[in-house]
Amino acid sequence: MSANNKTLNPWGSLLPDDIVTNIFLRLPIKSIIICTSVSKKWKSLILDPKFNFISTHLHHSYNNNNHNLHLFSLDSQKTEDNKELYVLYNEDDTDFTRRANFDIPLHGLELDPLNKILHVVGTCNGLLCLSDYSLKTDRIFLWNPCVGKYLRLPSPNVTYATHGVFKGSLGFGFDPKANDYKVVRVVRFPITPNLPTLQHKVEVYSLSTGQWRMLSDSLVPTCVVYGILTQSSVNGAMHWLASRSANDNQFDHFGLVFDLHNEVFHEMMLPELPAYTRQRSMLCASVSTYRNSIALFHDDHNSLCLDIWVMKDYGVVSSWMKALSLPLRKNIMRAVGFCRNGHIVLEFDGGQLISWDLETQEIKDFGIIGYNFVDAYVESLVLLDKTANNAITY
Repeated sequence: MSANNKTLNPWGSLLPDDIVTNIFLRLPIKSIIICTSVSKKWKSLILDPKFNFISTHLHHSYNNNNHNLHLFSLDSQKTEDNKELYVLYNEDDTDFTRRANFDIPLHGLELDPLNKILHVVGTCNGLLCLSDYSLKTDRIFLWNPCVGKYLRLPSPNVTYATHGVFKGSLGFGFDPKANDYKVVRVVRFPITPNLPTLQHKVEVYSLSTGQWRMLSDSLVPTCVVYGILTQSSVNGAMHWLASRSANDNQFDHFGLVFDLHNEVFHEMMLPELPAYTRQRSMLCASVSTYRNSIALFHDDHNSLCLDIWVMKDYGVVSSWMKALSLPLRKNIMRAVGFCRNGHIVLEFDGGQLISWDLETQEIKDFGIIGYNFVDAYVESLVLLDKTANNAITY
């Protein structure tokens, strides 16, 4: 090693790899990225999969409470430059000041000229899945704003060009057993003389392979999966709301669960809802992630209330509990989502956001207006090691 290299990399020959790795784990992400340019040895320690540093860094962040962040998204129609704005806030900050702003790089030639608005499909381990929800173009992206990198997914197998008209739902989550991130796409074809019954196709994109795979038709359930904005990922599984016709000319509503590792579907019962809901083909409802479980937001049109149900013990149907019931006429627009501590975020008339502690009933005004998405967030290095599959650094 030359004298210049020793000056730039004084630890290189003096400290063992595990000590250097422990030092890296305690650095800010921007400093870690800079370290990849200092020497080949450091770059290898950080990016080479055999050292598993990116996963170790993520676990370190969770175990040391470096993840008490919330990501908010501001609608592009409410910004001066017509771009979505993503902002990080620290949950433990009593003044609720911004920690960071992220400029979205995905505007320009890659987007549909008629639909340049991107929506959040989901977030997981610092990675955002974004889509313009235009089924004709199928533009889906994975983006890590902390490392300044994004990936446009390849075209799915099912498109308008290959299969004609259809409706679809998306989901994004993490398979902890395989340490892999997956995008799940469920498409439904309209009933026609040629297709007298519901027909579905399901395909899964894996970040580890960079490819879409079709699921066997025998594994795909026959039901109507709710729209594109009603999904939740928790405990290695995707969750949507779904319904099917019952024998009594009514409808059964349930949670459709997709195991991201085994890639199989199963059903989860919802809480007991008013009898009139069985007369409707779709609920006016959505699912959300609640701590390590799920929640249901239901607009009860009989009582004119927003009912918020939480599943206290994941997978235990008897643990569904109505945590809150709020009159829809008292300026409450909708439930936006949950903070990591279990507080629900509500939007009032005019765009004002508040948090509501379901246990103490304490209310806190965030002091921000116009944000249409909130989710718990952790800063991570996911995607930093992706140099293939068209990953773009900006």
